[in-house]
Amino acid sequence: MASNKTVQWLVALFCCLLPVSVLAQRDSLVLKNGDVIVGQLKMLDDGVATIETDYSKNDFQIEWSGITAIYSQTHFLIVLKDGRRMNGELHSIAAPKAVMIITLQKDTVHTTLSEIVFLKGGKFNFLSHASASIDLGLSLTKANNLRQYNSRTTLGYRANKWEVLAFYSDLRSKQDSIAPTKRTEFAMTFRYFLPKDWFLNFTPDLLSNTEQAIQLRTTARTGAGKFFARSDKLYCALGAGLSFNNETFSNETPSRKSLEAYTGMELNLFGLNDFSMVSSVYVYPSLTEARRWRTDFSLDTKYDLPLNFYIRIGGTINYDNQPAVTGRELDYIVTLSVGWELK
Repeated sequence: MASNKTVQWLVALFCCLLPVSVLAQRDSLVLKNGDVIVGQLKMLDDGVATIETDYSKNDFQIEWSGITAIYSQTHFLIVLKDGRRMNGELHSIAAPKAVMIITLQKDTVHTTLSEIVFLKGGKFNFLSHASASIDLGLSLTKANNLRQYNSRTTLGYRANKWEVLAFYSDLRSKQDSIAPTKRTEFAMTFRYFLPKDWFLNFTPDLLSNTEQAIQLRTTARTGAGKFFARSDKLYCALGAGLSFNNETFSNETPSRKSLEAYTGMELNLFGLNDFSMVSSVYVYPSLTEARRWRTDFSLDTKYDLPLNFYIRIGGTINYDNQPAVTGRELDYIVTLSVGWELK
């Protein structure tokens, strides 16, 4: 049986002999076991490469760590572990897992496959940079005629130097002899990427929560952060800045306007086969209200199913040591839902 290195050279020779019209539409991936998959490499995200082939109705999804070489003339948006972002082509070279990137500006960058954490290929139109998901959950209980449902929608767009992420969540609960519960949140994050894994961040957030008598809390958070760990298995980012907070309440509590500092952390684990986890925690000490502080914590786990469907179990905790309703400093929700995502 030929060695992996021999296979890699044979694939390289094969690619060189292909007509230009065919080569422009073909990428070749060499796997650890020596197998070669030929098709169109569409993306690498969350440690998984997606490639479209002519001999399968469904796209192949391959662990990035199981690929030893790649030969392509597709233009990709490429993100490296050190935060560098570029548009260009990928070509494996002789050293194990070594690749050469030729950018659109004809610059040459030498790296390895393990240093690449994100790829987006194909046509550079709006949909090729977009992401979306929607999930729904429903619970019915005979006791007290309990009816509860939750929904969440996310939209995203990632460009070379910036990204925007938006989400909307809604939870409603009704049962006999108890006032209905409603919690609605909408947030949008604008992030601009800087060299050396730094970024600027701006996040407006709208929250309505009957449990804590919040008619509307409008938060505008602006600051900076840094990715301290980034690989094909996870990323971890820390951030800090200022937050303007405007609150109105559904009881007799007067409206509040305040300025807060904030610090937070985001953790994303995705190199776990079909399982992934996203978690964040933010702490807001007030700069204008004496001894007040708030914190928001979220944890979402997702298990991928065929055809881009998934099962999600998520939870959110909100704490405010000076709430509008005494004794309700802490509020939390836990949801189970089924959803679909655009990849």
